[in-house]
Amino acid sequence: MSESMTPNESLPADPLTDHEYDGIREFDNPTPGWWYWLFGASVAFSVFYLAFWHFSVAGWTIEEAWSDDQRAEFVRVFGSVGQLKTDDQSILQQIDNPQFMTIAKAAFVGNCSACHAKDGGGLVGVNLCDENYKNIKNPSDIFRVITDGANAGAMPSWKRTFSDNERVILAAYVASLRGTTPANPKAAEGQPIAPWKKTEK
Repeated sequence: MSESMTPNESLPADPLTDHEYDGIREFDNPTPGWWYWLFGASVAFSVFYLAFWHFSVAGWTIEEAWSDDQRAEFVRVFGSVGQLKTDDQSILQQIDNPQFMTIAKAAFVGNCSACHAKDGGGLVGVNLCDENYKNIKNPSDIFRVITDGANAGAMPSWKRTFSDNERVILAAYVASLRGTTPANPKAAEGQPIAPWKKTEK
């Protein structure tokens, strides 16, 4: 009993529970109604949130938001470099640009990894890390295949998805995968080709 409570004062009217610990019994204080409303609203919000961000057909997915951000970054970066050339040496020279390779890797993982694996080792598509290539003899051929597609559409055209500059640095990134060691490499396909020949600027 608190010091402020007199012997004649009655205890609160809340019913006691059957719980007893060391001779002390608990009042049955139910969870307040606002808590249930808040919990229910949170559950309802999570359902709509999940449906909107993961199953929406209105173009408001996380993947598309990321793609829009990536596109804005491409515009910012390439706005200062002008038009990149698509010949062999120009493509190979982009490998030395760490910023371009970081952007190209993000584009590769986001768009190409479903067929070629994130590390280029190949899944449905060919292994891009070995010395064998299909439809490729030079780095400029990589740009051409990315642009026009190959194998009757098995490799789709990315002309409408990526700008010329984007396809140049993507071709450079694919060229840079040659000789790397993927986690689960697919068996070699196509024919072995000569190593890339890069000249000094």
